[in-house]
Amino acid sequence: MVFAVFLGMCSYLAVSKKVATAVGLGAAVIFVLAITVPLNWLLDQYLLQPGALKWLGPEFADYDLGFLSFIMFIATIATMVQLVEIVVEKFSPSLYNSLGIFLPLIAVNCAILGGSLFMQSREIANFGLALNYGVSSGIGWFLAILAIAAIREKIRYSNVPMPLRGLGITFIITGLMGIGFLSFGGMLTGGDEVGEPSTEPSAQVQTVENENQNTLEGVEEEMSVADNTKISE
Repeated sequence: MVFAVFLGMCSYLAVSKKVATAVGLGAAVIFVLAITVPLNWLLDQYLLQPGALKWLGPEFADYDLGFLSFIMFIATIATMVQLVEIVVEKFSPSLYNSLGIFLPLIAVNCAILGGSLFMQSREIANFGLALNYGVSSGIGWFLAILAIAAIREKIRYSNVPMPLRGLGITFIITGLMGIGFLSFGGMLTGGDEVGEPSTEPSAQVQTVENENQNTLEGVEEEMSVADNTKISE
């Protein structure tokens, strides 16, 4: 989610200074995505899609509530984030204090909303796949913030040039990690379809044919000139 489409970068950069804080926020993101993506799948299938209201009766089959997708998705996300905030404050006050304002900001984290929107655009077939997609997306975001937090803790004791300290070196590392993950995505595209053999001659064959034709025309011209010369003599 972070390295492929660069969603959730705000909290990714702000809460990745310590591994413990990154683990807490990553676990909260996993929980929120695991709950909101399946719930939003149910909303999309039985409320928002064109014809989704046909279960209410044939008179509702032509209704299309797709324009309410953003509102419904954000409302579901905000509800789950409030639940996470209450649970974290109750059972881990230290983590709640360390996360600060970024815990309630999960509600407007574009990675959370992006998970539901990707689920909708990719037309996930059933509830189980939606649950799997939400959990997997959360785990991916968790691993990304955990990796950068571990690297930043090590960099703290490294001799980083002064102009690059802080967010500068963090952006560079994130970009390099993103390039690495995007390279894996490129390996999975193309090469699956076998092209049908072309019936048209290749460019090389056409070039050879053109050269042969030009040669024949030149020979014919020379023979014609020779014949005219003999006649004139």
